[in-house]
Amino acid sequence: MKTKLVAIVLSLFVSVTVFAQKYAYVDTKYILENLDEYKEAHRQLDELSEKWQKDLEQMLSTIETKRASYEAEKALLLDEQKVAREKELNDLQNELLEFQKKKFGVGGELFLKRQQLIEPIQDKIYKEIKNIAESGNYSFIFDSAMQSNILYADKKLDKSDLVLRNLKK
Repeated sequence: MKTKLVAIVLSLFVSVTVFAQKYAYVDTKYILENLDEYKEAHRQLDELSEKWQKDLEQMLSTIETKRASYEAEKALLLDEQKVAREKELNDLQNELLEFQKKKFGVGGELFLKRQQLIEPIQDKIYKEIKNIAESGNYSFIFDSAMQSNILYADKKLDKSDLVLRNLKK
């Protein structure tokens, strides 16, 4: 009997605790898209990416031109000339791949620049969300952006605009 009474009291305590928790959500994608500093960082990354993409296209064009020239002259070349031209083409192809890896690969310059520009903005957003959670006594603040598992959320629980307002102060 005593264990049943303890179980009932415990279950009442748990249910009261669950109902006392406050929830909210934010849309970090919406927040980022409405921050001028994020737009500027994104613009810088796009410019850098476009510049390097043009460099890659130029390198590829050079390789294709040299390959076409080689194929056209191949029948007239001596064996050692063929070997030298094939080595040159292979070296150019390797330079292209190395450039691509250096600029666009994991840990490449674009990745590092994105980290340098975007991470501080994300940190500021997280800090502001944390401030809102602490000041509003929220137990959880979910992110409704990108592949979220939130199937329904009341719009009055959306704190995205509050985060934006506070960040723009």
